[in-house]
Amino acid sequence: MLDFKGISVHYGHQDVLTNVTFRVNKGDRVGVVGPNGSGKSTLFKIVLGEMSTDTGELVIECDPRIGWTRQNPEPDSPEETLLEYSLRGIPGLSEMEAEMAELEADLQDPAKMKRYGELQTKFEHLGGYDIETRVKIALGGLGFTTDEFEKPFRSFSGGWRMRAELSRVLASKPDLLLLDEPSNYLDLPAVDWLQKYLKAYDGTLMLISHDRYLLRTLTNVIVEVDAGTATRYEGDLDYYLREREVRYEHLKAAKENQDHHREQLQRFVDRFRAQATKAAQAQSRQKLIDKIDEERIVLPKRYTQSGRLRLAEPPPSGIEMFRCEKLGFSYDGVKKVFSDIEFNVSRGDKVALIGYNGLGKSTLMRLMAGTRQPTEGKAVIGHNVVPGYLSQEFAETIPPDVSVYRVAKNAWDAHGGGPEKIFRNQLGAFGFDENDVEKPSGVLSGGEKIRLAFLRLFLTAPNFLLLDEPTTHLDLDGRRLLQDALQKYSGTIFLVSHDIDFVRAVATSILEITREGIRQYPGGYDYYCEKKAEREKDAGSRCRCPEEIPNSSVRLSATPAPVTLTSKELRKQRAEARAKVAPRVKELKKRVETAEQKLDELQKQLDEASAELFNPTPTTNFAEVNRTVRTLQFEIDRYTADWEEAATELEQLTQEA
Repeated sequence: MLDFKGISVHYGHQDVLTNVTFRVNKGDRVGVVGPNGSGKSTLFKIVLGEMSTDTGELVIECDPRIGWTRQNPEPDSPEETLLEYSLRGIPGLSEMEAEMAELEADLQDPAKMKRYGELQTKFEHLGGYDIETRVKIALGGLGFTTDEFEKPFRSFSGGWRMRAELSRVLASKPDLLLLDEPSNYLDLPAVDWLQKYLKAYDGTLMLISHDRYLLRTLTNVIVEVDAGTATRYEGDLDYYLREREVRYEHLKAAKENQDHHREQLQRFVDRFRAQATKAAQAQSRQKLIDKIDEERIVLPKRYTQSGRLRLAEPPPSGIEMFRCEKLGFSYDGVKKVFSDIEFNVSRGDKVALIGYNGLGKSTLMRLMAGTRQPTEGKAVIGHNVVPGYLSQEFAETIPPDVSVYRVAKNAWDAHGGGPEKIFRNQLGAFGFDENDVEKPSGVLSGGEKIRLAFLRLFLTAPNFLLLDEPTTHLDLDGRRLLQDALQKYSGTIFLVSHDIDFVRAVATSILEITREGIRQYPGGYDYYCEKKAEREKDAGSRCRCPEEIPNSSVRLSATPAPVTLTSKELRKQRAEARAKVAPRVKELKKRVETAEQKLDELQKQLDEASAELFNPTPTTNFAEVNRTVRTLQFEIDRYTADWEEAATELEQLTQEA
C-alpha cells in the first residue's frame, strides 16, 4: 500500500530522514516509535502530501481513502454543532446525500434513475446509512454526553475538539488510518475505549504513539525512526523491544570497528602526508576516511540520551498523608466541579486517580498540593508531610533560556541550599553531568525536561508525590525510566495518567472519580478492571428485562424437564467448577491472609497508643497520640472492610465448588 523508497528530508543543515526505505502492506497494523523529534510525524506529512522529499519517492498503491486527525479543527460555521461537525468525516458524503434527495423527486427519468442507483451504491459503500450511529458511538466512547451533541463545536476546548476530530475520523472507516499520538488528549477510560474500537478496525493502521498499552495490543509491525533512519521490525512491541537490543549490540560493535579503523587511517595520514615518498599512500587513505565519514554508523539517540533517574529516600512522616472530608470546589461559586468527596491516603500508598476529563482530577490534585483551597469541606495534610506537586504544565514552567544548572540551583537555594558538592551529587543522581549542566533548558528533550522537573521537585525533599500526567512528554524509554524509578520509590505517590501500562505498573490502589462520586479500590489496575466489570455486569442483569437479553428464550408456563446426572458426571462437574474458580480462590485467600496480618499489626499499634493515653508520661504529646489513634482506627476499618469482602466471596466460592 505504501512504499517508502530512499526518502531523505533535510531542514537547513539538519538531516531529519536519510535514505529511509520500508514498506507498509495492506492490512498491516504499524506502530511508529522513536524519540521525540526523530521524524515520525514527518513520515505522516509525506503520506498526506503536506511535505515533499529532498530525494527518494513514496509510492501509494490502490488509491486508499486516508483518515487522519487535523491539529487545529475548526467548524464550517459558528452554529455548526458537535454532531454536525463529526458527521463530516467522509468528504463529499453530505453532497452525495443532497443530490440523492434531489433525484428522488423524479425517478421516472431513466437517466436520473441510473444516476440515483450509482449514488446509492457508493453512499452505502462509504457507510452513509449508518455513519450517524457510528459517530454517536465514537463520541460517547470518547467521553461526550448525549446532551453535548447539539452544542456548538466552537464552545469546546482544544482537547475536546481533538476528541471530536478523532471520533469523526474513526467513524469514517478509512482504508488507511494515520493516528499521531491519539491518546494525548484522552483520559484513561477513553484510552481503554479507543483500544477496543481500534482492535475491531479492519483497515491499515499507522500509529505514532509512546503508549505501550496501545502499541502492544494494536500493532503487529513496529517501525523505529531514530538517528535519521527507519527500521521495520516484523513483530509486535515485545518482539521489537527484544530485537532492538540485539541489533544495537551488533551496531555498537560495528561502530567500534569502524572508529578503530578510521583512527588507524588518520594516524597514517597525519604522519606521512608531508613526506613525498608516502604522499600518494596518504592521499589514498584520506579517500578511505572520506568514504567512512559518508557511511558513518550512528547510534540511536535513545542510547546516547537515556540518562537515569534515581529518587532519594523520602523524609519520615506520620501514617496519614492526606485526608478529605465532604470536600467540594467551585471556581465561580455557582457550578461545582465536585462535592462531598471523602477518601484518605496513607504512608506508602501508590494511588492512581482515574476518571473522565472534566470531573475535576487536576483540580483535586491542586487542592491536595495546597495551591488551591476548597470551597467546602476539609483537605487535611498529615503530620510532617511535604507534598511534591508536578503539574501537567511542568515543561512550560521551566524557563527555556535558563541553564539546567541555574534552574536547579535556584530551587536548591530557595529551600535552604547547602554545600556545592551535595548539590552536584543531586545533579548526577538525575543524570546530568558536566556536559549537560550549562545547556539551556529550552533545548532539552522531553525525557531530559522531566528529569530536570523531578530534580527541582526533589530538592524540596518531598515525601508525598502528586503527579499529574507525568508521562505526557516522554517517549517509550523515558516512560520506562520514570516507571522503574517510581516502582522503587519507597514514599507515597498520588498520580493521574492516561498511560494504562504505566498505571498498571506503578499503582497499588485505584481511586475512581465519576459523576456519582468517588470509589476506592484497594488493589491495582487489573483488580480495578475486574471489580468494575463485575459491578457493571450486576447492574446490567438487574436492569435488563428478558426482551433485552440477546437470544433469550423465556417460558412463562412451561416447566423444563429435570436432568439426572450420574455420580461420575457430578464428580466431574464439581472438579471442573473447582478448577475454574481456583485462581480466584487463591487470590482471595492471599487477600484474607494479608488483611489479617495487617489487622494484627495495626491492633498492636493501637493498643500501644491507647496505653500511652491512659498512662501518660510527662513527655506525652496528647494531640499527636490522638491523631495516631484516629489514623490507626481508620486503617483498621479499611482493612476490616477489605477482609470482610474477600472472606465473604471466598466462602461463597468454596461452598459453590
